[in-house]
Amino acid sequence: MKTNDVILQFTAKIVFFIIFFYAVHIFFAGHYTPGGGFVGGLVTASAIVLLIIAFDLKRVQSLLPINYIYLVAVGLIIALGTATFSMIVGKPFFTHSFDYFYLPLLGKTSLHTAALFDFGVYLVVVGVTMTIIQTIGEDE
Repeated sequence: MKTNDVILQFTAKIVFFIIFFYAVHIFFAGHYTPGGGFVGGLVTASAIVLLIIAFDLKRVQSLLPINYIYLVAVGLIIALGTATFSMIVGKPFFTHSFDYFYLPLLGKTSLHTAALFDFGVYLVVVGVTMTIIQTIGEDE
């Protein structure tokens, strides 16, 4: 029996973007307040799960054609790359650096190499979570 979930689907389209932008906020706020790559990745995965609930796993896979295993691999490369980069420059493993830059819309902003590491963690968390959810969802 096919159900008519027009209200759920319409609402999910809007709420998806609200949750996703909140995840981006949590990601960037993680350097000064609780949050970061791990929590931002979980919130992003929950936004994608909302789409899966509202629509269908096959339809979401066609809308977001992402191979989450590759996402995990790219995230690991970014995270480990930023962690080992400090050793290349002669500093201890996991030593992060930062500096202040002037960005056109944001003004004077501090940019950290820890943000790159968090981005790698973000990609790994989204990739692993969605791989698990897709694997469970594909089982008949």
